[in-house]
Formats: sequence, C-alpha cells, structure tokens
Amino acid sequence: MSHKISPPQDQRRQFASDNYAGICPEAWEALSAANSSHAPAYGDDALTKRACDALRELFETNCEIFFVTSGTAANALALASLCQSYHAVVCHELAHIETDECGAPEFFSNGTKLLVVGGEAGKIRPEVVETLAGKRCDLHFPRPRVLCVSQATELGTVYRPDEIAALGETCRRLGLKLHMDGARFANAVASLGVTPKEITWQAGVDVLSFGGAKNGLALGEAVVFFKPELAEDFEFRCKQAGHLVSKLRFVAAPWIGLLESGAWLRNAQHANQMAKLLADKIREIEAVEIMFPREANSVFVRMLPAHRDALGKRGWRFYDFIGAGGARLMCSWDTTAADVEALVADLRAVAVR
Repeated sequence: MSHKISPPQDQRRQFASDNYAGICPEAWEALSAANSSHAPAYGDDALTKRACDALRELFETNCEIFFVTSGTAANALALASLCQSYHAVVCHELAHIETDECGAPEFFSNGTKLLVVGGEAGKIRPEVVETLAGKRCDLHFPRPRVLCVSQATELGTVYRPDEIAALGETCRRLGLKLHMDGARFANAVASLGVTPKEITWQAGVDVLSFGGAKNGLALGEAVVFFKPELAEDFEFRCKQAGHLVSKLRFVAAPWIGLLESGAWLRNAQHANQMAKLLADKIREIEAVEIMFPREANSVFVRMLPAHRDALGKRGWRFYDFIGAGGARLMCSWDTTAADVEALVADLRAVAVR
C-alpha cells in the first residue's frame, strides 16, 4: 500500500532563509543512488570516502573531513577541538556562534569563553584581534586561543583573500588558530571568483565548517581540518555529541552530487545573482533603504514597521531579529526572477501607502 504525503498548499518560495529551500536535483539523485544496497555503517563505506576525496580535490590539499548534521554542531565541535576550557574564542559581535547557537560552543568546550569584537560590515580587522589578544595576559582572564570568522559574514559581506591572509598572519604571530564558519562558504567563493584554497588554507585558515544545507542539501555540514594533526580524537567528539551518524553514507552521498557535478558553485552563483537582482530592484523604491553592500546571497533592508507588517499580511516571511536593525532577505539556489519580482511588487505597493 502506498502512502503519499501531500505537498503543503502554500508553496511560495520565501526570502526568510536559504534554509527554506528544498534539496537540489544533483543532491537528490545522489541520495537516491545511495539507497540501492547495504553498506558498512559509521562512515566506513565507499560513498563517505568518495565524498571526502571530492572535498580534498576541491581544496587541492590533504585534509581531514568529518560530516555532522548541523552548522551549530560543526562550529561548536570544531571550536571545542581547538580549545581548553580556560581558553577564549574571538569572534564578531554578530557572529552566529555568539547570537544563534544557544551557547553550544561554550557547552561542548566545557566553558570556553567567547570574546566579541565589533567591525564594520560584519568583518573583523587584524588590529582589533591584536589589541584584544594583548589586553590581558594574566591567569585571571581566559587566554585567547582561536579567531572565528564568518565567510560570508552575518551581514552578507565577504572577506577578500588578502583580508583572510592578514588575519591568518596575525593569528600565526599571536599563536591563535583560525576557524572559519562557512555556512555560506560557497556563496563567498562564487562572489569572489576565487578557488576554495585561496580563502582557506593558503590564507592561514586551520579549520573550516563548510555549509551544505544552505547550498542545496537536506542536511550535513563538513568539518574540514587543513592541518590533520588538529583533528586528533575529533571522531570521539562527534560520537559523544550524537553526531556520528550510523548510516553516514546518506549524509555524505549528497555531497558527491554537489561536488562532482559542480552544482555547489552553480547553486551559489545563482543565489548571488538573484540577490543582486533583488537589491537592484529594491533600490528603485524610495521608501526602502539597503543597509549593507550586497556581496553574497542576502540583502538587508531598512523599512518602516508598517511596511514590514503589511508584507507579512501578504504572506511574506523574513527575519528582522538578525537583521542588525533591518530585515534580512535571503535568496536560495531555487529562487527565481519571478519570485524576486513578486516580492518587489508587494514591497513597492505597501511602501507607497
């Protein structure tokens, strides 16, 4: 007997988050292909090995790779592997690990403190890191151990290769490790037109949390250790935290679909292009202000509360609690020009009242 699940009635593509999007065809096909037979559990299977090799090829270097089910787990476990409980992680005040992970980095590291700093357009500058790292050296204050940067940033901007390299040099000089929260790493690569290695290990990044869910997967983030020695015992952390998936091939296989087909980059390029179109259209609306440079797949806008509420009544969803005082509009791998036109038409209609 077949049991079919009916699709939701409202199938409008939204701009609240790129997490709203479904699974891209390449990932879906790879997931279906993985369901053809039995295979060893806990990552000791051919598909997981193939996905890891595809990532090594992408980054053009030998690296250790682990798959976990969420970005929070990727960040928290990676940072915990780099820190002792008396250490500190330096991050931007708007960083996801500070504002949206419910204390997970502190929890999994047994109390490592987050030290937040400011920075224009969501970025951290080397001199700020140096000032903070040298501010206290006594044993009464947690010792800075890691710098965590978001690429793309929480405000939709991207670090250029020279900016990452400058932070990497600062970290090496100060004895810090450099972790990159790459929930939208693919969008940053697409925006910059660089190779992945140019903004990771070649620029001094030690560990990357490479996002898959926002790039067309159902779930599954890759933690990439560019210095394999830093990954010692990481698999034990994954197991203890409940992120050693027994049927890991179903997490890893969709990565094969993304990477071997090139969809990871095409998806990001498309989302970025739709965000550019959205920003260009919104600039034509006098009552709405774009707050930050559009460099990846997000557009941050400032509008009147009445306009925001009117859009909500028309069925549009978006976040403003993470919009730095405005509303964040996200484009996804499946956003269409028609979707953009529909949102802009409603925004224009409510903004002229």
